[in-house]
Amino acid sequence: MAALETEWRVLDENSQNSLHQSFDWCAAWRKTHRGQVLFVRASRGQQTLFILPLEIDSGRFFRTARLIGSEHSNLNTGLFAEEDVIPPLELVRALTVGIKRQLRAFADIVALDKTPARWRGKAHPLAGLPALQNADASFQLPLLGNIERTLAQLNAKRRRKKMRISERRLAALGGYDYVVALEAWEARLLLETFFQQKAARFEAHGLPDVFRDADTRAFFHALAEPGHTANGQLLELNAIRLKGEHEGRIIAIAGLSRKGDHVICQFGSIDEGIAADSSPGELLFYRIIERLCSEGVTLFDFGIGDQPYKRSWCTIETPLRDIVLPVTLRGYLAAYIHRGAILAKRVIKANKASYAFVQRLRQRRQSTLKPADAMDED
Repeated sequence: MAALETEWRVLDENSQNSLHQSFDWCAAWRKTHRGQVLFVRASRGQQTLFILPLEIDSGRFFRTARLIGSEHSNLNTGLFAEEDVIPPLELVRALTVGIKRQLRAFADIVALDKTPARWRGKAHPLAGLPALQNADASFQLPLLGNIERTLAQLNAKRRRKKMRISERRLAALGGYDYVVALEAWEARLLLETFFQQKAARFEAHGLPDVFRDADTRAFFHALAEPGHTANGQLLELNAIRLKGEHEGRIIAIAGLSRKGDHVICQFGSIDEGIAADSSPGELLFYRIIERLCSEGVTLFDFGIGDQPYKRSWCTIETPLRDIVLPVTLRGYLAAYIHRGAILAKRVIKANKASYAFVQRLRQRRQSTLKPADAMDED
């Protein structure tokens, strides 16, 4: 990475490029994970056209190259120079023929997940490649300078009423503080609390805990360390903390990342054991958006995943695409299987009965695994 840092940081300045492929984000992943990584660089003369930071997943039958940390990213773009630097057809050729030539010794397929066809009003360079629609979209809310104008895009009266109800219910418990972690110790504390809250949520719904892995937790702790960027942190922890008889108890957490005027909510959680009827997650988003309106942010991104609360807040829905490029003969079979899995996931999620059935199977499997897990831990 060091050999590419200067060029990489120049591409980071392009607002069309996702924070998830920024130098500092990928460096944090590299620091906490031991897998094989490759950096594909395309240039014409002295000008860098694009960089794709990839990690290699060596499965039993196929080797897959995907953008670093894709499992925990909300938007993937790769890193491209400003628009119009390269003709679209030439770019597509570089992204197909060139990548196949460079990667065939390391991977069978290249999987670029969660990429937009259009982003912030412009066609994305990857839009020229064939892709399947991701099962989930991402959701955004434009911020218009202050909370009043921002809420005017929504049902402002209902939103304010909901906030007042939340505050009355929390006042009955002694009140609350809206907290932004500015110190390293506070960020670590909130992040560990998030891991606990999220683990309880996953267990209750019979889902695997995607944050359980030690390397993953170390990655998010690295992101939350102060001093990474001009804004201070790659990951900023926000929370609702109770006062009164439950002094210090954290009941809602959100992790935010900022690049320029764009903020992404990377994750969120609530403590369902207390004050759940006060909608602490909704209250936290209200306070976050109110603050960011005054800090020059123009787009608040709730991230990937279709949830009712996101639709209630957002006026923009961004479809995402999954690109699969075979680079070897074996890769054509791998691409066929990969695309089949994408289609199956989309069909299941689109059908409420099928999705509910899959959720029940997961819960049953999770409950079956619990005794064995407990024995292993003993």
